[in-house]
Amino acid sequence: MSATALLLIDVQASFPAKDYWDDTLAEAWRPYQHRLLDLACITGTPIIRIFHETPASGGAFDPSKGLIHPLEGFEDKAAVTFHKTAHNAFSDTGLERWLRRHHIDRLAISGIRTEQCCETTARVGSDLGFDIDFVSEATLTFPMQRGGRTWPAEEIRARTELVLEDRFARIVTVDTLTAEWQERSVA
Repeated sequence: MSATALLLIDVQASFPAKDYWDDTLAEAWRPYQHRLLDLACITGTPIIRIFHETPASGGAFDPSKGLIHPLEGFEDKAAVTFHKTAHNAFSDTGLERWLRRHHIDRLAISGIRTEQCCETTARVGSDLGFDIDFVSEATLTFPMQRGGRTWPAEEIRARTELVLEDRFARIVTVDTLTAEWQERSVA
């Protein structure tokens, strides 16, 4: 049986300070993220909090701005917290070492931004040999623009699922993990 941890990636107060923040999208995501955090607490699955920082940038992710703390409503107790400056949660943190020391070989990925820090963490984690459950409904992203076209958040999420599935991650829902983790905790 594999030991699992929940990664809570970049769910931090920096995001509402960005001009692309969309309360409507955030409100649709919140219940899934909360259900996943509650599930982790109920089943004893460690929550690993990841914060993104860009020191000396002067922006919302600069620690000097005071926004590197949990997004309001997501102050859940974490087993450990890591601060990163790379997009993925492994490259410049002690995350891999911590996971190996705790014999964790499966990660559930959740947080903010689906196609950026969540996706890159899934890819790197897979390459490092971890089994990855990508809980896309518990990831949040925002529309992006390129070449005069706006890519809706839902298309970005679908694209992320497409490129991760069966290559780097298993795409799962909160309901799927609820059934699996509750069964595991009873066994």
